[in-house]
Amino acid sequence: MRNKKAQQTAWMGMLFALCLVLTHLESMVTPLLGLAPGIKLGLANLAVMYALLFMDKKQSFLLVVLKALFGLITRGVIAGMVSFSGGMLSLLVMVLLIYCFRPTVFVFSASGAVFHNVGQLIAASILLQNRFVFGYAPVLLVAGLVVGGVNGILLRAVVPAMQHIGNK
Repeated sequence: MRNKKAQQTAWMGMLFALCLVLTHLESMVTPLLGLAPGIKLGLANLAVMYALLFMDKKQSFLLVVLKALFGLITRGVIAGMVSFSGGMLSLLVMVLLIYCFRPTVFVFSASGAVFHNVGQLIAASILLQNRFVFGYAPVLLVAGLVVGGVNGILLRAVVPAMQHIGNK
């Protein structure tokens, strides 16, 4: 019989490693796509969404915290705080959607992306003491819808393979 705690810890390690790899991949690909400043693909959030859907809220929360700490260590305080704020608001919205509405994968992912951007804008406005950052909101919200929708499609494609791995 498998030790459930050990199995959960191993999954968390793999998901966090996946976050790091996807973040690095994203940092290489995003400039090639010519996206507007501040727009990212949000690929690492696939791991957070997977944890939320197939593990539990605690693991998702831990991944968001670990991602923010990684941002803090590698890119500085503002990046870490902005990552944490966006990740927490996104996670809160996705949890509410799951428990209250049973959304489609597209709605789940796109809402997470949009509210991730909203959380980042709020944090940036507070940290930089500049409310004018909200002028960039329309660009980020549209990007969040598009990128979140694409990530929803990717999540739908990746989930069966990850479930298969988890059942071995």
